[in-house]
Amino acid sequence: MRKVAVVTDSVSCLPQEILEKYDICVVPLEIVYEGRSYRDGVDITPNEVYKIMRKKENLPTTSTASAGDFLNAYRQMSERAESVLCITLTSLQSKTFEAASTAREIAREEIPEANIEVFDSRSVAGALGFIVREAARVASDGGGLTETIDRAREMMGKVNFLAMLDTLYYLARLGRIARAAAWVGSVLDMKPVLEHNPAIGETMPVARPRTKRRAVERMLKIMADRMGDSRVHVVVQHADEMEEAKKLAAEIESRFKCVEMSITEFAPVMGVHTGPGLLAIGFYAD
Repeated sequence: MRKVAVVTDSVSCLPQEILEKYDICVVPLEIVYEGRSYRDGVDITPNEVYKIMRKKENLPTTSTASAGDFLNAYRQMSERAESVLCITLTSLQSKTFEAASTAREIAREEIPEANIEVFDSRSVAGALGFIVREAARVASDGGGLTETIDRAREMMGKVNFLAMLDTLYYLARLGRIARAAAWVGSVLDMKPVLEHNPAIGETMPVARPRTKRRAVERMLKIMADRMGDSRVHVVVQHADEMEEAKKLAAEIESRFKCVEMSITEFAPVMGVHTGPGLLAIGFYAD
């Protein structure tokens, strides 16, 4: 039996090969559409969600996973490890951390032999994925709970996440990002660049270029200013924009010293708020 098993939520956007390699358990959040709930990445694909959203009619909403969902994950993983570490997306934008913590309290009664900790990553998407993966790597190598949590906390200070929205329509209708509504009122055709900073756990707008090309260049400039000549780990994410994601990945590889590069779909639980057409970059330096 290993020392630590890792649980996370579907906002981490981790590819299946990574989940299998490090035995990471994912608790899916939910897409709610036409009165029915669909588990993110299980009952409905990102592509299906974004095609629905492009119609701009009867748009889906989201719901967090229940405490029961996390409890089931804890039961499953406690059979494989002495301790369970659950790493969630930022508690400032979701009730997921709360649900995972409630499940931990229930588990203390139901499975008292299990040592369960819940960790608020203050991160989203590709940044969250890097934190989860690196923690799971430590656990896979035999690290204990303290060592695994320390690695997750260390990664919080290293990861970066930038995203370009194709439109502000979806964001403004839900009011999820500060100042987004005001931006819509002034400029309708911008391609805003957002940053999620784990230091504060929130997503904020950082630039509002008028074209996709300028938005991409702004993201690359921010990345260059922070990474310099360092060796970088990169994930490019997209919301129903695979070809554009491939172009962005190629551009990054031509400009930076990439240790690794991957392309993943942007979790639709987040994409419901940001809309199709999004391009994002998660990255950190060696």
